[in-house]
Amino acid sequence: MKVFCGRANPTTGSVEWLAEDENYDYHQEIARSCYADMLHDKDRNLKYYQGIRAAVSRVKERGEKAIVLDIGTGTGLLSMMAVTAGADFCYAIEVFTPMAIAAVKIVEKNGFSDKIKVINKHSTEVTVGPDGDMQCRANILITELFDTELIGEGALPSYEHAHKYLVQEGCEAVPHRARVYAQLVESKRMWSWNKLFPVHVQAEDVEKIIVFPSEIENCPGVPSVYDIQLNQVPRSDFTVLSDVMTMFSVDFSKQVNSSSTYYTAKLDPIKSGMAQVILSWWDVDMDPSGMIKCTMAPYWVQPTSNDVQWRDHWMQCVYFLPNEEPVLQGENVYLTAYRDEYSVWYKLQKARNEEDKKDAYVGSPLCSCQAHLLWNRPRFGELNDQNRTNQYIQALMTVLEKDSICLCISDGSLLPLLAQYLGAEQVFTVENSAVSHCLMEKIFKANHVGDKIKIIEKRPELLTASDLEDKKVSVLIGEPFFTTSLLPWHNLYFLYARTAVAAHLTNGVTVLPQSASLYMMVVEFKDLWRIRSPCGTCEGFDVHIMDDMIKNSLNFRESKEAEPHPLWEYPCKSLSDPQEVMTFDFRLTVPQQTLSTDGSVNLLRTGKSHGAVLWMEYHLTADISVSTGLVQISDEKGSCQWNPHCKQAVYFFSSALEPETLTDLPSAITDAKFWEPKAN
Repeated sequence: MKVFCGRANPTTGSVEWLAEDENYDYHQEIARSCYADMLHDKDRNLKYYQGIRAAVSRVKERGEKAIVLDIGTGTGLLSMMAVTAGADFCYAIEVFTPMAIAAVKIVEKNGFSDKIKVINKHSTEVTVGPDGDMQCRANILITELFDTELIGEGALPSYEHAHKYLVQEGCEAVPHRARVYAQLVESKRMWSWNKLFPVHVQAEDVEKIIVFPSEIENCPGVPSVYDIQLNQVPRSDFTVLSDVMTMFSVDFSKQVNSSSTYYTAKLDPIKSGMAQVILSWWDVDMDPSGMIKCTMAPYWVQPTSNDVQWRDHWMQCVYFLPNEEPVLQGENVYLTAYRDEYSVWYKLQKARNEEDKKDAYVGSPLCSCQAHLLWNRPRFGELNDQNRTNQYIQALMTVLEKDSICLCISDGSLLPLLAQYLGAEQVFTVENSAVSHCLMEKIFKANHVGDKIKIIEKRPELLTASDLEDKKVSVLIGEPFFTTSLLPWHNLYFLYARTAVAAHLTNGVTVLPQSASLYMMVVEFKDLWRIRSPCGTCEGFDVHIMDDMIKNSLNFRESKEAEPHPLWEYPCKSLSDPQEVMTFDFRLTVPQQTLSTDGSVNLLRTGKSHGAVLWMEYHLTADISVSTGLVQISDEKGSCQWNPHCKQAVYFFSSALEPETLTDLPSAITDAKFWEPKAN
């Protein structure tokens, strides 16, 4: 059976209706899941196995049968571990139907069908009794319901319900407890992901400064955590202002309360500085004694570990304080962690008396300035990148004249301000949404140019001559940046928009950027390959069925598409030189014919060819370019540095190619790429 799905095409800006298989959503979820990553997490698997063995042994030593409840079983791995450890029976709960079907098959293939019952329900719907899903309450509770923030996948309400209705009082729990840690830091780089800094514009020996409304400066931002690979943030990018503190813990062997609450800890600054960011992570004890521990701590917290376990399903958290605040070494400061059922946020307080220390519960922060609703954290970083801005300033200075009529097509861009500051006669800017219109209007007014830049809230193809005050545009500008873009080439929407407004442009219009090039490079990833690599056998259990399931869903569509990843978080080395694949001339309208290119990429270094990375480079002028991908190859080994504000496109090869040596016959990968103007 086929169903029609409406899909917005970010590149063309149009909505396309496609006939999809009725299980399309299932396939997408499986293909983009973290199952492979979890199965490759050897530290996680080993610690769970050790904790399960210990829990089963404690129950057996009491002379009881070991009855296990496994919530969120996934592949059934933890249940199979429990049976192997001596459990008498396991109830394995899995709400996602395709996964539950796979778990049944995996359990059967490994010979555990007589001792593991897979229940395809949400745990809160499971019944206990002679006619229920479970014959009796379990005395061992095993779960893996955690995300980077620990509680973001609903672990607390699931535990709360399980203790009330599904497990015995005093049951064993694996994990037994979790602890959430916090560390206060000062970091201009991280703070730039949440606040906007003044922008310096140097023009004709006069410096002007773009400032932002106070409501943006005072806005607490959005409540969502910024989860990143903190292990890729160099120590030079932040200053530690406090020791690591335990903010709160959860004992999973006892009744859990998911109600909103808060925890306050005294913080002793070990260094004076600006308190801006809370770095946070968690660990779990798989046993009551705390001897079996699995930690998400970053590299500087566990310096004795030679090889910190890489994982992408659990990372570390960056929380932004509502406002930066100076702290002095040795002063009394109190840090409060607030939480609801699914999220955590922080507040710093300098206590003056006992009453001040007892801060009441504060609700999660809400963005009041609209900037945090329009721009994500990398976009904030991009807007705060003065070096990047300087490239646009230099390019604009070469193309603007005193009589220039400018039209900007980008979402929430500072280019109109730059053009106005640099002397354009008239500046128009197109904003597609009411939110971006309102926000940019505030920014323009804060810089006293509200009457000099006209905002047009329309799609480019709907522009009329009257919108432009019957003037022809002599300079068309764009970063380009559009909030709907996921992959690098989605910003080619600028070319379609340029085509749509062609009637409003002068014959000799200047377009900035004048063109864009798509680049490609073959790489070997240090770790990212694991998210798409088959597992085969995990801790002695055959999970090929899971591999086949993921492969089938990838083949459904995802394997034919590249996927976006911020590669500054995922180290890789180049196996080839970057190769220009296609160039798009923005001075011309959208071509009518399909563009195609094919060829081969020579591999210059030995290694596993895990995939190809693709990115766009925008040629602002003939000699000024801005890359959204590779910044440089930093050494002879091919280590790559990537633009930290953009996601690059990664196309994983179905199998890794392994050239033996560089002295063999030339190693190469052949490729073919097509760009269909009406389909991208």
